[in-house]
Amino acid sequence: MEFLERNFSGVSGKDAVHSKAVCTQELTKVFGRREVISKCSMTVEQGTIYGFLGKNGAGKTTMFKLLLGLLKPTAGTAKVLGNDSIRDNQKILGLTGSMIETPVFYEHLPARENLRIHLAYMNLGRGHDICENAVDHVLDLTGLGDVGNDPVQAFSLGMRQRLALARALIHRPRLLILDEPTNGLDPAGIREMRSLFHQLAHQEKITILLSSHLLSEVVQVTDRIGVIAGGRIVLEMDTADLWREHSRDFEDFLIEAMEGRGERHV
Repeated sequence: MEFLERNFSGVSGKDAVHSKAVCTQELTKVFGRREVISKCSMTVEQGTIYGFLGKNGAGKTTMFKLLLGLLKPTAGTAKVLGNDSIRDNQKILGLTGSMIETPVFYEHLPARENLRIHLAYMNLGRGHDICENAVDHVLDLTGLGDVGNDPVQAFSLGMRQRLALARALIHRPRLLILDEPTNGLDPAGIREMRSLFHQLAHQEKITILLSSHLLSEVVQVTDRIGVIAGGRIVLEMDTADLWREHSRDFEDFLIEAMEGRGERHV
């Protein structure tokens, strides 16, 4: 991805380099009378893959929206690449790529044109050759190189997920926030994504914060995991420690944490 860094360096400038990609302190979000996120403190180190686990409705998507500044916290703070999630919202959006909830595309347009439109939206449409190189690269990177000229309405769920990832990557972000990125992929596709995530994090130093309901996949792809239950972070640990301490029962251990029944490890 060197050409992306070279041509879009304004998006991923030196001020984006921090030892902590994400840092929250007592982050809280209340909707009405319901505390959806409750005093959550978490840290994601730069250049790592962090798996964020929780049952449906536990607060994962709300947390992602808080980090991106799409929601304003009721209390507490969140910093993303050293930037305040509210005060520096626009800067954060330029430094991150995200897939949250169901991705929306221009259905009648080809995948390639959807990516061009996104570049224009990000104000990165400088030079035809640069843009086309960027589009070609992320299509190839996500396994869509042969279908880039096909309309999105013909895409399967897995292909849509790949296109959403391509769109999240095209401006060379320093942080990816991905909500169920392997949803709809077959086993071979999941393995390809795992390899790509490792390349992005450990070679390109792009931090990845992802959620998934596939526990066995999460422990294979991540460096660290966090579990949220009832709006609270109930577990944070390195994946290597999880393997060492719970290699035989890691699914039971994680499910207990997700249900709020396990011992707190934060």
